[in-house]
Amino acid sequence: MKNIVILISGRGSNMEAVVRAAQSEGWPARIAAVISNRPDAAGLGFAQARGIPTAVVPSKEFASRAEFDAALQQEIDRFAPDLVVLAGFMRILTSPFVEHYAGRMLNIHPSLLPAFPGLATHRQALEAGVAEHGATVHFVTAELDHGPVIAQARVPVLPGDTEDLLAARVLVEEHKLYPYAVRLFVEDRLRIEHGEVRVLDACLADPSVIQ
Repeated sequence: MKNIVILISGRGSNMEAVVRAAQSEGWPARIAAVISNRPDAAGLGFAQARGIPTAVVPSKEFASRAEFDAALQQEIDRFAPDLVVLAGFMRILTSPFVEHYAGRMLNIHPSLLPAFPGLATHRQALEAGVAEHGATVHFVTAELDHGPVIAQARVPVLPGDTEDLLAARVLVEEHKLYPYAVRLFVEDRLRIEHGEVRVLDACLADPSVIQ
């Protein structure tokens, strides 16, 4: 049974999707804790209602990123995580923190990486005039939004799309994609080889087969 710790900064809709899938699909894992850097994060209430331990490490109370990351790491490690899941965690993490969880920390990014790293991805996609946009789940490395890719979901960019319309369409796919990728990890079906991810049992490589 693997322990999963999820980090959030706000409403945590991807956290909710992972929690619901873990509990309904009988994963060999438990959500050990949901931790936020903001005490007003709405997602904390969802976790508490599900009986999941929660904690807050307020980023505003630390003078530097390094001090915050050290305190956050100490809090995470209280729950002996096998996997750390970033779900709308709006912090750029320091290299020592990332290295501590190397190979066991995932992030979801709202673009088809390597396209459009960073912020405002939906605006970037619209300004670039691409035909497809989407989301990517990847292992976290010290280079922002550049870790080995586990899975992606694609959506069309439609005539008349706004940032909000496109973001909403991508978010629907994120809520399927992230639980799928996390489940692959907890079932020991991911291997990183030469900087790329290989999925074992490729017959389940399509998130649409995960109910």
